[in-house]
Amino acid sequence: MRVIAPLPASGTAGVGARIEGAEEAMAEGTTVDFLTETYQAHYRSLLGLAALLLDDTASCEDVVQEAFIRVHSARSRVREPEKTLAYLRQTVVNLSRSTLRRRILGIKLIPKPMPDAASAEEGAYEQLERAELIKAMRGLQRRQREVLVLRYFADMTEAEVARTLGISAGSVKAYGSRGIAALRVAMEAGG
Repeated sequence: MRVIAPLPASGTAGVGARIEGAEEAMAEGTTVDFLTETYQAHYRSLLGLAALLLDDTASCEDVVQEAFIRVHSARSRVREPEKTLAYLRQTVVNLSRSTLRRRILGIKLIPKPMPDAASAEEGAYEQLERAELIKAMRGLQRRQREVLVLRYFADMTEAEVARTLGISAGSVKAYGSRGIAALRVAMEAGG
């Protein structure tokens, strides 16, 4: 929602005149009328200050309005009315910093995207392929199956497979070669 600054009721010249004569009348703090006139006279300049610190109009407007609300709430502590604008400026700067801090924290807390997961169709297809592979592996001779499982699924070297099965490295190569050929034939026939 776009907020438009109100037009000054009697122009900005009245603010300066009030500041000079306000010291006597405001021993207890800034009055609501004086703060209203300050709002009308300086809203756009404070909005420009916030715009230098923030990147979007809505946040700038929110910060400036919040600054006026906070200074209004603490107006009894503003002993010198001519410092009201300085308090407003400092409040705009502080609120802008807080807004930026919250944004940075929000960016840091955004969860990291999940790695690409396989779709349900891909998972089902892989499961079918795995089932076909297991069926084809069961159709191999016992030694061919043992060599292929140890060599490719357990990721052993030919020497490790030979030691594990108690056969020569040449036998591991022969069983592996024949087993892969038999698997290829079985998978092509099944697919």
